[in-house]
Amino acid sequence: MNIEAADRRAVRSAHRRLLQLFVETRELTLFVLIIAIIIGIWLASPFFLSMANFRAITIGMAPTAIIAIGMTMLLAAGGFDLSVGSVLALASTVVALLLIKGAPIPLAVTAALALGAGIGLANGLVVTRIGVNPLVATLGSMSIARGIALVFTEGFSLSNLPPAFAWAGKAQFLGIPFLVWATLVLVIVFDLAMRHASFFRQIYYIGSNEKAARLSGLPVDGVRIVAYVLSGLLAALAGVFLASRLMSGTPTAGNALELQVLAAAVIGGASLRGGEGTILGAFLGVIFVALINNAMTMLAVSIYWQMIVTGAVLVAAVTLDMLVRRGEE
Repeated sequence: MNIEAADRRAVRSAHRRLLQLFVETRELTLFVLIIAIIIGIWLASPFFLSMANFRAITIGMAPTAIIAIGMTMLLAAGGFDLSVGSVLALASTVVALLLIKGAPIPLAVTAALALGAGIGLANGLVVTRIGVNPLVATLGSMSIARGIALVFTEGFSLSNLPPAFAWAGKAQFLGIPFLVWATLVLVIVFDLAMRHASFFRQIYYIGSNEKAARLSGLPVDGVRIVAYVLSGLLAALAGVFLASRLMSGTPTAGNALELQVLAAAVIGGASLRGGEGTILGAFLGVIFVALINNAMTMLAVSIYWQMIVTGAVLVAAVTLDMLVRRGEE
């Protein structure tokens, strides 16, 4: 009898450990939720599993996934960047404007990327050297970058770009768009770097306990500045890819994109308190948000409701993160 009771206790203990692992491993939880969403949408709409729809989802979420890489690094370091959507728009308009004026494609792309990195550097210096709150600093740069894009274009999209520029946005390899391949490579490289590279591991130490990191001699300000530069650079890269895909520079692109990126990163395990988050988790968060938006589109839900749902998902994700942290304390 005692043996049977011990066996039952062992089984219950194993079940509790499995449930705890499922809850604590955000990537596993998200993966299961994504599968459940796919099945649910498929049952609701037979057109969901079409190749055309999957292609639209993957291409559409690629810029968000690229930007989410930088946002996750910043969140892990104890900061964030609200200017990413505006930097995307500015980079797309700058590269288009330079190409229209006859600049070579490599030069135009390099200039757009350098501009994004420069905005990230400015954000990093304002936050670390001057001590301005990241919310205020990046909110200001968001307005400035969007305003410059609108001034350059007077609110109109820039088209008539050279056909060769469309390669990055429309080329395919093994039937999969180059844009998707590039996104996957970036996710893998930065995920491995955040897990294993000593420099990027410092991001977690700084985000977890900035005071202890400084006392340990870690270059706290330098690491955060690099994170802001990478965030701006990746946002600009997403803007260049978007311009290549649409063959136009759009100053209104990326409106409210920062909310989607933040929601995806937090859903993927990043915390607004810093010290947590993985690139893989953020990528799965991007897929999660993209599937929800696609489901509402397939079900003919108004785009305005999609904005409401994105905001609700962000609030729910932050609330869940706070509850989990309180349970661990």
